[in-house]
Order: sequence, then C-alpha cells, then structure tokens
Amino acid sequence: MALFTFKLPDIGEGIAQAEIVGWHVQVGDRVEEDQPIADMMTDKATVEMESPVAGTVVRLAGEPGDQVSIGSMLVEIETEGEGAAAAPAPTVETVEASIDAPLPSREGPGVGGEQSELPAVEPEAPASPVPTPTPSLEGRGTDAAAPVLASPAVRARARELGIDLALVKPHGDHIRHADLDAYLLYGSGQGYRPAGRTAPRADEQVKVIGMRRRIAENMAASKRHIPHFTYVEEIDVTALEEARAQLNAHRGDRPKLTMLPLLIVAICRTLPDFPMLNARYDDEAGVVTRHGAVHLGMATQTDAGLMVPVIRDAQDRNVWQLATEIRRLADAARSGKATSAELSGSTLTLTSLGPLGGIATTPVINRPEVAIIGPNRVIERPMFRGKEIVAAKLMNLSISCDHRVVDGWDAASFVQAVRKLLETPVLLFEG
Repeated sequence: MALFTFKLPDIGEGIAQAEIVGWHVQVGDRVEEDQPIADMMTDKATVEMESPVAGTVVRLAGEPGDQVSIGSMLVEIETEGEGAAAAPAPTVETVEASIDAPLPSREGPGVGGEQSELPAVEPEAPASPVPTPTPSLEGRGTDAAAPVLASPAVRARARELGIDLALVKPHGDHIRHADLDAYLLYGSGQGYRPAGRTAPRADEQVKVIGMRRRIAENMAASKRHIPHFTYVEEIDVTALEEARAQLNAHRGDRPKLTMLPLLIVAICRTLPDFPMLNARYDDEAGVVTRHGAVHLGMATQTDAGLMVPVIRDAQDRNVWQLATEIRRLADAARSGKATSAELSGSTLTLTSLGPLGGIATTPVINRPEVAIIGPNRVIERPMFRGKEIVAAKLMNLSISCDHRVVDGWDAASFVQAVRKLLETPVLLFEG
C-alpha cells in the first residue's frame, strides 16, 4: 500500500488559495480515478476537484469554509503500490462560477416578470422575499371546510420560515405578510398565541461560506472603498410599452421582448457621450480605464447565490439578439453551467427586481466598475400632459455611481439622455 498526497493545483492565474465549499467524500470512502472529491471556490469560480487515483480516503484538508493554499495537501488517499507520492496538477473543469467583482448582494440583484429574464434581489434587503402585490389566493388547510387562504408569495415565505399556516391567525379573509410578522413576534407566547398553537421553530445558526461569503466580502469591500451616490429619475414608458407590444406581436419564433433589451439599447446608444460611466477604477494604481465596448453585467439570482453573467459587446446587438443572450446567460447561471469567462470582465452592471422593483433602488456598485443602473417597477398612474390628466405607465430609473470618478451632473445628464430615448422609442431604432 502507498499513501498518495493530492495537493491543491494552480486553478487560476493569481489565485493563492481556495475555499472548501463542500466534500463529495469522507474519510474511509473508496474513490475511483476521476471521481469528484471536492468543490473549491476562488475569486473567479467554483471548481470541482477530481481524484487522480483510485484508493481509500484517509485524510481531508479541512471543513467547508476553510481555506486551502495552492500546493497544500487537499486529500490523502491510500492506494495499492509502493512508496508515497504527490499528485501532479490536474486539469480542472469549472462547473459553477462566481463573480469577479462585488456583486450587489441580493441586489439586482436580477430581473423578473415582464421586465426581465434575470431575477435578482436588492443587496441591502434581508433574505426574506419581498411582498408581492395582490396576487391570486390559494386555499389550503387540514380541514376542507376551513381552508387556509394565502397568496403564493406568503406561502413561499412561510415555507422558508418553517411556519405552518394553519397556526397563523389572519387579520382579514386571508393570511398576509403582516400576519406572518405578527406570528414571528408573538407566537412564542410573549403576546398573541391562540390556545393549542405551537411556538415558532428554534433559532438556527448557518455558517456563511461559499457564494454567500463571497457576496458578503464583495459587498463590504464595495461599500468600504467606494463613496456611493444614487440619482433617480421618473420616466414615462407608455410609448415604449406600446412599441414593445407591437414588436412582440410580430416576433415569430424569436424570444418575447421584456423591457431590458430596449433599456440596454438606450444605455449603449448613450454611453459614448458619457465614457466616465463605462469604466473600471483601479484605486490602488490610481488609474481609470474607460472602455470603448460595453460588456454589460446582468445581476442574476440563482439557487447558488447572486451571479453577474456578462453580455459581451452589447453595443453591437439588436433587441432580439439581446433578448436571446439574456435568456441564454440566465439559464447558464441558474444551471451552474456559466463559465468563468461568462461571469467576468463586465464594464457596467444592470440590476433589477423586475415587478418587485419598488419605487426606487440604491444599488451597490459592482467594484471595480464605477456605476450600476437599476430600473424599477412600471406602474400605471395618472399624470399631467399639458392641461389634461391621462393614464401613463411610469418607471423610475436609478443609477449609483462612484463619486471619485463620476460627478452628479454627469450621472443626471446620462439618465436624462436615456430618458429621452425611452420616451421616444423610435429613436432607439435609428441608424
């Protein structure tokens, strides 16, 4: 028998260490050659490590969340043969990628509904879902004569919190988010708790590792290093929504257009006049690189956490090509098949909460970029046109900028130029 030492190989340029995300094996397990043994996360990607030999695992480098230096022991395997050996650096395959810059933690987070293919969540919000306005109700309960009425969003939140809706007292004809909040506050017996109902589940400690830790570190670094400011403008998208409906009516086998491809076209047409926004700032070297091409990051919420796949050369794509690429990148990110190259190199990021976008957002910049754009929910409400009051579809557009590089006047001027294109959509298709 021989002891084979598998050392963590060089899995990326400039990478000094990697985090153990999870083990596929335990001490005492029999492994075969090329069998997955661990998932390791770097600043660039999560990489699946495979065993170069067959044998029995006798030692592991640590627990999930621990850091392992390149060239250090990852796994020791007892093999058949003579003499101890060390593993050569194998070729590794990226199976799931993270971000190369601070991703707006739950920011952007993503894009949903009619507004986006890439759902995301606002970085500064807690992990709980945002209330959804007036969805349809569903009935469920242990007693068919007295069903529990709650919206899909409330049911989803209750499942995440481990709450049995049958134990929640509704203040009205169905259970709302406020009823869940009341149950969490008072359900333990210190206030309202109807007889026979159990207390909420016990507190749970969750170790922050992997993608969640990477997001936390990136967000903290972004807020620590960058003096943010946010500018918000209201845009009348009534004509744009009419144009989008007409385009979709004649789309054929092309993907359905959301608001995002049209917004991206407006952004790309405007950026040449505002090069300070399509830039990356190396604050250590004191150098700002203004990019000619627009490599647009799209904040995307996935089961593994927030990712930012990149639309390369967005300025060269039409609305249909953008819609196709948005869908492709979203599917790749959610399935864990996005490559490191598809998740790095963005020069500007777009983040949206889709129909949950609220009135306004203050997105966190995807460092080392210097700006991030956040469209909010489209709402129909009355507005003045001349002396008449008409129904209009309005959307607030937010932009957060690095005040070391971008002045408030520049940010406001950029948004006003984008607004002009969106409110006169025929201009989007000129030239």
